[in-house]
Amino acid sequence: MNAQHTLPDKGLVAASFSRAASSYDAVAGLQRQVGRQLLDVLPASLAPERWLDVGCGTGHFARQLAARYSQADGLALDIAEGMLRHARPLGGARHFLAGDAEALPLRDASCELIFSSLALQWCADLSAVLGEARRVLRPGGVLAFSSLVEGTLGELRESWRQVDERVHVNRFRHFADYQVLCAASGLRVVHLEQRPLVLHFADLFALTHELKALGAQNLNQGRSTGLTGRARLRALAEAYERFRQPQGLPATYQVIHAVLEKC
Repeated sequence: MNAQHTLPDKGLVAASFSRAASSYDAVAGLQRQVGRQLLDVLPASLAPERWLDVGCGTGHFARQLAARYSQADGLALDIAEGMLRHARPLGGARHFLAGDAEALPLRDASCELIFSSLALQWCADLSAVLGEARRVLRPGGVLAFSSLVEGTLGELRESWRQVDERVHVNRFRHFADYQVLCAASGLRVVHLEQRPLVLHFADLFALTHELKALGAQNLNQGRSTGLTGRARLRALAEAYERFRQPQGLPATYQVIHAVLEKC
C-alpha cells in the first residue's frame, strides 16, 4: 500500500484530536496498555539527560517518563493544540511544543530518548520521521515507538464491506513497511515486533463511541461525510454480530513496538 497517499491530512488529524482532548483519557485504555508495553521494552541502562515524547496527547506518558527519569529534562510535542492545552497544566515535561514528527523543532543531537506511543501511524512520511529522529538523537540515543499496522479494526472493516464499498475504517501501513523503513533508517534495530491486542464491546455503539471520543474515527480520504442512515447502521450491526464472542464484540488492534538506537 502507498501509505503516503492514503493516510489522512495532518490538519484533519490535528483538528480531530484537538476536539477529543477532554474525552480522550476516559476511553484511552488501549493507549495506556500499549504505552506501558513500550515503556517495558526501553533499555534498562538508558539514563537520558533529555527525552522527547512525540505525539504526547494529554501528557500521560510524559508524566510517566518524568517519574522514571526524574533528573532529566523532558519535552513533549504534539500536532494537536487542543491536546497541548489539556496537557500543560498537568505537567510532566518542562516544555510542551506544537510540532510535527516529520520536522522536529529541535537542534541536532539534543536528546538521548525519543518516545512515541500510537502517534506515528498518522504520519504520511515515516522515512522523514526516522530521519528526524536520527538527526535529533545523540550517539547511543534511542527511538522507541509503538504504532498501528494493517489489520487493525479488521472486524469493523469487514462488517462495513457487507454494507457498501466506501472507506469507513482508517488504513495503516503493513508491518513489512516498518521493517523495510526501519532497516533503511540508519538507526540500529534493537527490537521490532507485531502483536495483536483485542478489546471487547457490548455493542457496536460502544465501539464507535469510543473511537469518536479518542478522535480516532474514520479520517481517511474518500470517507463518507454525511450522516449514516439508520438502515445502514442496522445492517452494519447485524454484520458485526457474526464476530461476537462470549466477552462481547471484538475489536482487534495490530500493534507494533520498535526500539532503534543511534550508533
